[in-house]
Amino acid sequence: MNVNQSAPPVPPFGQPQPVYLGHHQSSYGGQPGPTTAPTSYGAYNGPVPGYQQTPPPGVSRAPPSSGAPPASTAQGPCGQTAYGQFGQGDVQNGPSSTVQMQRLPGYQPFGSAILAPVVSQPAVLQPYGPPPTSAQVMAQLAGMQISGTVAPASLPSGLGYGPPTSLASASGSFPNSGLYGSYPQGQAPPLGQAQGHPGTQPPQRSVPLQASSFTPPASGGPRMPSMTGPPLPGQSFGGPPVSQPNHVSSPAPQALPPGTQMTGPPGPPLPPMHSSQQPGYQLQQNGSFGPTRGPQSNYGSPYPGAATFGSQPGPPQPLPPKRLDPDAIPSPQLNELPPQQKTRHRIDPDAIPSPIQVIEDDRNNRGSEPFVTGVRGQVPPLVTTNFLVKDQGNASPRYIRCTSYNIPCTSDMAKQAQVPLAAVIKPLARLPPEEASPYVVDHGESGPLRCNRCKAYMCPFMQFVEGGRRFQCCFCSCINDVPPQYFQHLDHTGKRVDAYDRPELSLGSYEFLATVDYCKNNKFPSPPAFIFMIDVSYNAIRSGLVRLLCEELKSLLDFLPSLLDQIPEMFADTRETETVFAPVIQAGMEALKAAECAGKLFLFHTSLPIAEAPGKLKNRDDRKLINTDKEKTLFQPQTGAYQTLAKECVAQGCCVDLFLFPNQYVDVATLSVVPQLTGGSVYKYACFQVENDQERFLSDLRRDVQKVVGFDAVMRVRTSTGIRAVDFFGAFYMNNTTDVELAGLDGDKTVTVEFKHDDRLNEENGALLQCALLYTSCAGQRRLRIHNLALNCCTQLADLYRNCETDTLINYMAKFAYRGVLSSPVKTVRDTLITQCAQILACYRKNCASPSSAGQLILPECMKLLPVYLNCVLKSDVLQPGAEVTTDDRAYVRQLVTSMDVAETNVFFYPRLLPLTKSPIENTTEPPAVRASEERLSNGDIYLLENGLNLFLWVGASVQQGVVQSLFGVSSFSQITSGLSVLPVLDNLLSKKVQGLIDSLRAQRSRYMKLIVVKQEDKLETLFKHFLVEDKSLSGGASYVDFLCHMHKEIRQLLS
Repeated sequence: MNVNQSAPPVPPFGQPQPVYLGHHQSSYGGQPGPTTAPTSYGAYNGPVPGYQQTPPPGVSRAPPSSGAPPASTAQGPCGQTAYGQFGQGDVQNGPSSTVQMQRLPGYQPFGSAILAPVVSQPAVLQPYGPPPTSAQVMAQLAGMQISGTVAPASLPSGLGYGPPTSLASASGSFPNSGLYGSYPQGQAPPLGQAQGHPGTQPPQRSVPLQASSFTPPASGGPRMPSMTGPPLPGQSFGGPPVSQPNHVSSPAPQALPPGTQMTGPPGPPLPPMHSSQQPGYQLQQNGSFGPTRGPQSNYGSPYPGAATFGSQPGPPQPLPPKRLDPDAIPSPQLNELPPQQKTRHRIDPDAIPSPIQVIEDDRNNRGSEPFVTGVRGQVPPLVTTNFLVKDQGNASPRYIRCTSYNIPCTSDMAKQAQVPLAAVIKPLARLPPEEASPYVVDHGESGPLRCNRCKAYMCPFMQFVEGGRRFQCCFCSCINDVPPQYFQHLDHTGKRVDAYDRPELSLGSYEFLATVDYCKNNKFPSPPAFIFMIDVSYNAIRSGLVRLLCEELKSLLDFLPSLLDQIPEMFADTRETETVFAPVIQAGMEALKAAECAGKLFLFHTSLPIAEAPGKLKNRDDRKLINTDKEKTLFQPQTGAYQTLAKECVAQGCCVDLFLFPNQYVDVATLSVVPQLTGGSVYKYACFQVENDQERFLSDLRRDVQKVVGFDAVMRVRTSTGIRAVDFFGAFYMNNTTDVELAGLDGDKTVTVEFKHDDRLNEENGALLQCALLYTSCAGQRRLRIHNLALNCCTQLADLYRNCETDTLINYMAKFAYRGVLSSPVKTVRDTLITQCAQILACYRKNCASPSSAGQLILPECMKLLPVYLNCVLKSDVLQPGAEVTTDDRAYVRQLVTSMDVAETNVFFYPRLLPLTKSPIENTTEPPAVRASEERLSNGDIYLLENGLNLFLWVGASVQQGVVQSLFGVSSFSQITSGLSVLPVLDNLLSKKVQGLIDSLRAQRSRYMKLIVVKQEDKLETLFKHFLVEDKSLSGGASYVDFLCHMHKEIRQLLS
């Protein structure tokens, strides 16, 4: 059946457009502009002075007509939570000030580096003030002491970072496990001290630490200093004991007075180790852990010169701390953990970089002002910050995010740093209501203006010469004639006088109406069609799925044949249990071919296709292959038939969305091939039951049917001379090395592109990217969507490291690793990630950090969260599955992450943990998040945990009776039903607040998150703890503290 969706109304460019609040719109379509003279863009071959901090006339955009993104879901089977797909840019990013801002701590790349000679750190081409004070993270393995350097100079406006929150530590590491869940990544408002004005530095408390040392496991001894690389198979991540009570409540966060000792888990306490600060150090952009000088006897205060974490002065303390040799402690091991270990020392988790604090700081510093895209190489606010974007010549970060906004000028420098150069591109990203969709430009029969040589499209970086009669391409430097109908005079700066009347000359993102030359067979396309293909086998009928689906389709579609009423009755008595799969897709594709249109197949399927037919599969599930060289076969399709079928679908513009309802193994790795290669989506509802899973499935289906989709699409990424696109990640098909082909592309999907040098870059000119997407809209219109982005180039490593974005790096690294498991043993993939991370940090330490003791772990300010986030990727179910994680679960998550945007991978790998009873009931705003660790849970509180696919409500055993009554409508904790998926709707403030928060979280995600209520000490708690990613996992994953220690050792070995 044909579904004709009209395109959202876009005002023609020649008519008045709505404007941004508080900012004049100039002459788009002849509106009067502001009286101030517009600043022009500079010549491409020179600096770009023309980008302005204030909006140029006429660059405002109209608010889009679309509303909030629909909610979506992901749930799991038979007591398990299943993965669903994230929402996309639902987490909006916060406005940035018009001053060029530096990225907040926590973001770092990965690669493997040969260490190079020391390089100084002058600012290159960027209006940065002094870099933010460093959080020097001293991760001496056995005696960790935190130090930071305090600068005499004040910080640039909006860039202050305060000390991390300090919570009394309660217990050590806790295993993650459980039914199926996945490791998240944290998008949470930080808990803790508010940041003061950056210019003022209040006195810093001293953070005492109980350092932890670990008894070597029997199977693995201490690591030799000369060895480099990831942990050996026999070694185990040491850490605090696991034999403690499951829940230890921790007091509310509070600042500790100097000299206070943190209490730790059972075990002999140590004298506290304090840190003091020495004035007069240069402001550094790094964080360092560990003593700054040689070994000292006894424990006590640091030697003179160590500064406190958080970079603020602390009172001097008398005794120097003792140093333990990290090499005397075994490397953390990933597989075996002795059941019990003696706790001699304890590292305070509050003394190491906190994702929550970094997120909160960015929200406070960059969430209040719009992010204006006029300046080249600006690092945008974090994906966890809500901000407004004003397009003034570069694409919004909602469309493109880069791992670094300052690219090394040479390939040698890039190899030395090992920071991958990549962009995560979401061409059809949904925008918040305050931001306008890209303007549509119609050049008539002549079509869009392009460079004759490289075929790049007209953009703001093109340089007009010879009075406007010709233009020089900013990508390949070719001189092109300007067609007479496009000619316009230049002003005194060399800029066309109509620059702000034309989106393609003033905006980073815009669309062209395509001419017939851009259409198949030189014929304009028909509107796309939707085809619904329903499994009517015994399992599908018995579960109630077929009746539910037919009822829903009647409400979703405007006109409906009576067939939908008849289908459930026609097959009510079926006993057919065997199903086919490939022939169903083939039939749908042939129907679209006969109708001469592109379209989408919605395929609802329940079981492994074992009937005699093309694409027949066998059950090959074999857990014995895990941790062997043959494990990669579990992720590979078992037959090549589906790749061939997918290629035919792409040629026809036939996108496939697959809804799976398995009760057992269905070989997701093979069935997802066609959706993956056609740009479609996979949804999985294991052990589907209408009463429990109806809301989640119908919500996903409605949203999927209503998505704005581009059909029969081709995407190409062009770059200026010096770099080129070399690798691509996502759900698409490639027939050559440059064109990304997508039968369908929706607003949730990303394509990740990696770049490499093919020549030397120039600091003055920078580097340019242009993404061009040719597609057919839902209304059948052929369009070209163009996104442009200009980046800086640098000759100093320090400039690279201060302009990285760790969230984007982690997104790239996860996709790189998840593709790697198709061809390499999982252990090799994990080792590669660890080595690359160590090389990135070692290169920074050697070339950019000020000289300090080898006992210090020094992290770049922008990358200080790289270790914690990378550890979450390493512990994820794809790379380190627990016993309950099925082969299908792993294959499902692997293909989901491949298309995720940066906001989705952020919360997926580090989930948000929100306390519900700490803030006043009247306060309906989202509560500040806490770190994803069991010791942050108090048994007197209730918490929500979400990772974009799963939603848990954890109830402590000592929650007040009134709270239990208000939320669950029962009188005591023991009466709460564990595993409950719907909260009762009660007429009180707390119930309304929690229901509102759950609705808000669901609205932010692209899939509906099914709620699971988990009671403390209940069997479901094992599943919940799987998402507390700072703790040790039952599958052998290291705790954050242990992994940081291990990473420090890897870096020291590289440096030695």
